[in-house]
Amino acid sequence: MGSREVTDWQGKNVTVAGLGVSGLPAARVLHGLGAKVTVVNDGDDARAREQAAELEALGVTVRLGDGATLPEGAELVVTAPGWKPDKPLFTAAHAAGVPVWGDVELAWRLRGPDAAPWLCVTGTNGKTTTTRMLASILEAAGLRTAAVGNIGVSLLDAVLGDERYDVLAVELSSYQLHWAPSLRAHSAAVLNLAPDHLDWHGSMEAYARDKGRVYEGNQVACVYNVADKATEDLVREADVEEGCRAIGFTLGAPAPSQLGVVDGILVDRAFVEDRQKNAQELAEVSDVDPPAPHNIANALAAAALARAFGVPPKAVRDGLRAFTPDAHRIAHVADVDGVAYVDDSKATNTHAAQASLAAYGKIVWIAGGLAKGATFDELVAGSAERLRGVVLIGADRALIREALARHAPEVPVVDLGRTDTGAMSAAVQEARRLAAEGDTVLLAPACASMDMFVNYNQRGDAFAQAVRELGT
Repeated sequence: MGSREVTDWQGKNVTVAGLGVSGLPAARVLHGLGAKVTVVNDGDDARAREQAAELEALGVTVRLGDGATLPEGAELVVTAPGWKPDKPLFTAAHAAGVPVWGDVELAWRLRGPDAAPWLCVTGTNGKTTTTRMLASILEAAGLRTAAVGNIGVSLLDAVLGDERYDVLAVELSSYQLHWAPSLRAHSAAVLNLAPDHLDWHGSMEAYARDKGRVYEGNQVACVYNVADKATEDLVREADVEEGCRAIGFTLGAPAPSQLGVVDGILVDRAFVEDRQKNAQELAEVSDVDPPAPHNIANALAAAALARAFGVPPKAVRDGLRAFTPDAHRIAHVADVDGVAYVDDSKATNTHAAQASLAAYGKIVWIAGGLAKGATFDELVAGSAERLRGVVLIGADRALIREALARHAPEVPVVDLGRTDTGAMSAAVQEARRLAAEGDTVLLAPACASMDMFVNYNQRGDAFAQAVRELGT
């Protein structure tokens, strides 16, 4: 995959929209290439002023407190992915015929002639886990790789750094894909689609369309979720290179051109000789940590992308065995009095919480926070028979309480009105009271955390600390 024609950046007027994790490296890189860079930023707080001073010392112009106006003479806008498409800055850019790229698009355009191909992962939930599983499998095959993109490692750093890679495992959000029109992956996966970030995209159709961009121009494989027809529809709509194949993953027995599960074994019927008759064993379900259904789906998607790149079966098994999940993702904290306590604070939307709830038998569910416009009827109705009890926390807990009243009226509910630092400890104490031996107390809030906590990590840490106090 050679590079695209590289623009002559010397003296080019480029506007970078937004400071932060993508804006700072973009501004530095463009300035280093000789562009005349102006950074615009909505905020004007102490952190922004500190970042601005750092850039101004290099000779970059920074405008704080005004992210709406297009600087005079701008020839290109490079935006932070989170900036909404309807911002006045972009309206002005489109009216002036000025292209708008995200940092992913910039990285794609700047990669060198011998650049590593990209294996891309997107979806509403499971992106980070799948991308890291993929990197672990690629490493087990002896390939030089890194997990990059929305995962926290800048793609610009990976593309322009001194380290040479054979292949990159790239996590991409819908925001990043929206601003990356010319990205063309070796192979890509859409793990699932559920309503999320609709305030940003404007509609479910627009959200799905941006996710589907990951398939455009794929060379070898478009990996989709057999259980989620919307992902297969996106494959059908994509304009791919000649010979690119649709590869499904399923928790059931796979058909030809699919990966799936047979008798506790992850098997491949896509990248084998005579796939009508043959299947290749890749790993055991027990090699996946944790072996919850949605995580097995993640492992199958990662395996499909790795196999599309030519990785041998043994590397799939070894990579999955070597993989350690990130904190706060369906993490077993402790067993206390025969009850398991599980932290899935990362389940910040209903789709993620549904997957988490489906992994256990009898559950005392700790839920609530900021709903982000979500509704909970489908989640509660689908999980009602598993619920031993529910403890509700957070600003929008009433929405979940009302759904419980409609769909699980027999389930005891504790409604905690507290938002102080001891609230999580109180929630865990109430959950302990409701739980019986053999149950699971599950923190899977189905909501964002910022009403009570800095982020989902802090929320999960508070839960784990409260559980540890139970055992003392």
